[in-house]
Amino acid sequence: MKTIRWGILGAGRIARKFAADLKLVTDAELIAIGSRSQETAEEFGDEFDIKYRHDGYEALVKNPEVDVIYIATPHNLHYENTLLCLQHNKAVLCEKPFAMNARQAKAMIDLAKEKSLFLMEARWTMFHPHYKKTHEMIRQGLLGDIRSVLINFGFKPAPPVPARLFDPALGGGTLMDIGIYNVFMAMSILGKPDVIEASMTPSATGVDEQCAILFKYKNGAMAQLFSSFSSNMATEADISGTEGRIRLTSRFYEPSATIEYYPKYVDSREVIPIEKEAGFGYQYEARHVNECLRRGLTESVVIPFADTLSLMETLDTIRAIAGIKYQADAE
Repeated sequence: MKTIRWGILGAGRIARKFAADLKLVTDAELIAIGSRSQETAEEFGDEFDIKYRHDGYEALVKNPEVDVIYIATPHNLHYENTLLCLQHNKAVLCEKPFAMNARQAKAMIDLAKEKSLFLMEARWTMFHPHYKKTHEMIRQGLLGDIRSVLINFGFKPAPPVPARLFDPALGGGTLMDIGIYNVFMAMSILGKPDVIEASMTPSATGVDEQCAILFKYKNGAMAQLFSSFSSNMATEADISGTEGRIRLTSRFYEPSATIEYYPKYVDSREVIPIEKEAGFGYQYEARHVNECLRRGLTESVVIPFADTLSLMETLDTIRAIAGIKYQADAE
């Protein structure tokens, strides 16, 4: 089997986690890193034994040996970085949020379609065993009709606080950084909401330091979602139906989470066994991308373009209601 040759665009913290997990993917090889400086590229290359260390992103996307590129730059750069890769005929796995708004997301998808290139949003949680098991239990009817989804995700950043968290120019704020997990988890269970209510607490820079969201559905179901950079929260998800309840323990979005199933009463707790692997959990989505590339697909069957656009449209609506604005909205 041909090895899928990966490049990484951006050399920050999440890029390092992805690079480490790529070693757990048997048919993948990390051969290139593109960074804003040669020094950083060399440091990253030494750490992960990478052959090509590119000073700048242009050199990376022009490398003929690279099959697919993982984009791990700040939120506001995903749009231009993805377009750059696609323009040079590279398949792309783009970190979340996929773009700053639905307009950008559509342009990215349109170019991928035009050039028949693979493109996927890196919503890593959807490939984790605990996420797949949760949805399997819901499909089996173990919870009955889902009536409520409650998700909280919050932490108080430790100093030195990363600039990207509060900088509007970098797409800062809780919604786009961590609240996106709450939103897509609720949507994956209940679908796109019929009514959205949202409110936020602005930080000194104007981005949302806290964001509260309420999804309402015509069948009576509701989802309450809260994200915060001002306090350390449980970061758990609670999914309740007419016949039972599932609690995903902290951190609900990572493969380390435990599934607690309550078939009847509050004290009827059952821990559902889930396979655990070494690593951070990025290897699952990398394996899926490799499989898609081997099959000649240009779109993921797990995260199709329609789902990515639906999520971005919902985030746009939430921001409009809550008053969260970015420069990209005016462009």
